[in-house]
Amino acid sequence: MDIFAVGDISMSILHTIERFIARTFSGGSFYCCLCDKNVRRFLPYRGGRSNESAFIKEMKIVGSDVDNFECPNCGAHDRERHLFLYLNAADLFTKFCGKDILHFAPERHLSARIAECSPNTYVKADLYPYTTDIVPLDLLDLPYPNCSFDFLVANHVLEHVGDDLRALSEICRVLRVGGAAILQTPFSERLNITWQDDGIDSASARLIVYGQEDHLRLYGNDIIKRFSSVGLSPLVATHVGLLPSVNASMFGVNPHEPFFLFERRE
Repeated sequence: MDIFAVGDISMSILHTIERFIARTFSGGSFYCCLCDKNVRRFLPYRGGRSNESAFIKEMKIVGSDVDNFECPNCGAHDRERHLFLYLNAADLFTKFCGKDILHFAPERHLSARIAECSPNTYVKADLYPYTTDIVPLDLLDLPYPNCSFDFLVANHVLEHVGDDLRALSEICRVLRVGGAAILQTPFSERLNITWQDDGIDSASARLIVYGQEDHLRLYGNDIIKRFSSVGLSPLVATHVGLLPSVNASMFGVNPHEPFFLFERRE
């Protein structure tokens, strides 16, 4: 058996045990904003930061809080919890009412909350749909006319896309003028420019240098400039600026992760 498969099985067993313990002994000082429950701890992703490659540790990745990743009660990941907090603080749930929304890789809790806002159109999409209510769509070739949507949500999606600049151009194209895209994406504070090398073409190599087997690049500090190059204007906010009263540790989110909000202005 492949050594990665053995490790994944062992990690899965450990994760199941940890989740059972966390759910059995309810209550605690941590809080999940999606299921409105206090928990004893958030569960790590693949054993947490200590299991990351030395390279990824050195790159100081800003993205998921892998040590406080999953809510043991509802299964919500930290990036879903953080985006919920950002959308709420920016009053975007109110603005979703009556609008046309395209949501890639829709998270279970977030998509339910967006649907409650009674949008005019709400398309849940993924390249490989995992439920019947998700439409199979390729972000590189969206089958919609120009100016079709008011909002597009892609939470930790662009790092998986082969040609991100083409995807960003498609995002800008299908947005209406004044429309907004929420484009949460991990990046490295150590890299000046985004790094993508097609020679890094195996799952094990991508895990070491990009942080996950299906990530195709590591964004750098040029991320806002790169996203803006297709015609999107940045309205990026920080955790401190938008969520000053939210204790990141208690909520299990990464306070260094910005709110990557972009607007089409032309």
